[in-house]
Amino acid sequence: MAIKPSALNEPTKKEKKKAKGTSSPEEEIKKSQEIIQTEEAYRRGMVSVRDLIAPSSLQINPYHLRLGNKYLRTIFVTTFPRYVSVGWFVSIINFNAYTDISLFFYPIEAKIILKQLQKQVGNLQAEISTDREKGMPRDPIKETALQDIEQLRDNLTTGVEHFFQHALYVTIYAETEKELDTLTEKMESLFASKLVKTRRAFYQSEQGFNSTLPIAQDELMVLVNMNSSPCASSFPFISSDLTSDRGVLYGINRHNNSLVLFDRFSMPNANFVVFATSGSGKSYFCKLEVLRSLMQGTDVIIIDPEKEYKHLSDAVGGTYVDISLSSKSKVNPFDLPRSRSEEVESTDLIRSGVITAKGLLKIMIGHHLEHGGRGFTPQEDSLIDRALLETYAKKDIVPGCDLSQVEMPVMSDLQDVLSGMEGGSDLAERLKKYTEGTFSGFLNHYTNVKMDNQLVVFSVRDLEDELRPLAVYTIINYIWNVVRSEMKKRILLIDEAWWLMQHEDSAKFIFALVKRCRKYYLGVTTITQDVNDFLQSPYGRAIVTNSALQLLLKQSPAAIDSVVKTFILTEGEKYLLLECGLGEGIFFAGSKHVAIKVVASYSEDQLITSDPEQMLEIEEAKKEFAEREEK
Repeated sequence: MAIKPSALNEPTKKEKKKAKGTSSPEEEIKKSQEIIQTEEAYRRGMVSVRDLIAPSSLQINPYHLRLGNKYLRTIFVTTFPRYVSVGWFVSIINFNAYTDISLFFYPIEAKIILKQLQKQVGNLQAEISTDREKGMPRDPIKETALQDIEQLRDNLTTGVEHFFQHALYVTIYAETEKELDTLTEKMESLFASKLVKTRRAFYQSEQGFNSTLPIAQDELMVLVNMNSSPCASSFPFISSDLTSDRGVLYGINRHNNSLVLFDRFSMPNANFVVFATSGSGKSYFCKLEVLRSLMQGTDVIIIDPEKEYKHLSDAVGGTYVDISLSSKSKVNPFDLPRSRSEEVESTDLIRSGVITAKGLLKIMIGHHLEHGGRGFTPQEDSLIDRALLETYAKKDIVPGCDLSQVEMPVMSDLQDVLSGMEGGSDLAERLKKYTEGTFSGFLNHYTNVKMDNQLVVFSVRDLEDELRPLAVYTIINYIWNVVRSEMKKRILLIDEAWWLMQHEDSAKFIFALVKRCRKYYLGVTTITQDVNDFLQSPYGRAIVTNSALQLLLKQSPAAIDSVVKTFILTEGEKYLLLECGLGEGIFFAGSKHVAIKVVASYSEDQLITSDPEQMLEIEEAKKEFAEREEK
């Protein structure tokens, strides 16, 4: 029988069913399994966050846990003492090792606790009464417990206190098992010193580790009954820390070995005061800050009374200006800011220059008045004021003039003006010492000092003691004029500032500088070892108040009471300052303060050391190197 070609192409019933999209349940299940297997195979080839953060291995032992290359052990608190002080937890948080700490608080309804306390009160009262009837001696433990329970009942009833079950766990990390044992013993000793009893998680290493993970899961459930006051004493966020994202490294935080890293220009003002006894490391600290500030791009100006900064200046290519009677470097006290700013009128600058020059003249030629300071009589004051205005006017420095195009007067010009004024001859005669006499090479010249370097140091070591306050006053005035002429990030460091506190006018000038410098992006560092002289001056105390940063290094017993009163120190901080070692002290930044240890690298130490023996070794090494180079 012949078959039609069309019949060969006709689909079967099974194929028709398939074409309609229907299939048997077995086939559907098979397809689903294939899809699931494919999905699983795909996921096995993917890397998840869990894969990235998970350790390579986990080994559980009865006494500890091994997580990758680290050894871990968890300890938990079982008993607290009757009294715990606020901040007892600081030493645990600041423990010098990697730790994970978990605190769990489970609130309990007051009515449940009150019932139990009522039963305990009844039992204790009955026992105390029985003991009395039997004539037994009083038991202070039972009486104290009764008082505590009664007080707790009152506080719970009035809502002053709440009741919790508290769990505290600490997991310690170490590189080796031996180190883990050592750190665990130290941690247990810290707890024991606070009369807090702890135990190690034995055969519960994994549960202890899980309980200190940041997933709020308590698998140990070792709970201690506590009311809210002692619970609050365990508040964990009390670690002393003074670190920012940018700034200068000042030293190591002695509380927890963190870095004291700070940007002084991020504070409301960038002023700094440093108080210390001689040889306690204040110059070392300041040189270190100068060196690190230079690396941050900050300009630094230093007034150096003992030629301590010469080595540092030479090393970094700074400008070292030696101010003395015979030196070539001169600073004119009559200089005014060469301001190009239209905001500051020349009238204000002239008036400011007159006030500053008058303050200098009071120190130079003023009388010793009854109150112990230098000054002028009202007639002399008026005469000097008119003479200064006329001295500037003779050089065409009048209101409205362009100060960048005029020549400044010198001391001889003032003497000439006073000589020609009625009643001014006596003042002119007193000035002759500075214009024609012994000190004529000091303040009677035009300024020839350049301030175009990142580091500029003014040395006044070779000046007589009588002239040092005058020199420092004049130099600071000159620096202030430069600062006002061009705004730039700068630090001005004044060493041995107590000289300026001896005279009211110079102290007032420094105080005004400290108050106003923030507007010109300037931070003033004031250093002194004569703390009493500085703090007894009202301007000295005001300078401290207007300095956002303060450093107290080792103090003498004679000055410690003034320091404690000024900085509101505790007894512990007082003894720290009396007994601390070289380069150790307390660093204040605004409302925060920490115990600090100043540290430097070997290279920095070679540049900034003030130790005479070390300096001599460096000089000898330089000579040997120079001799080898010549050969």
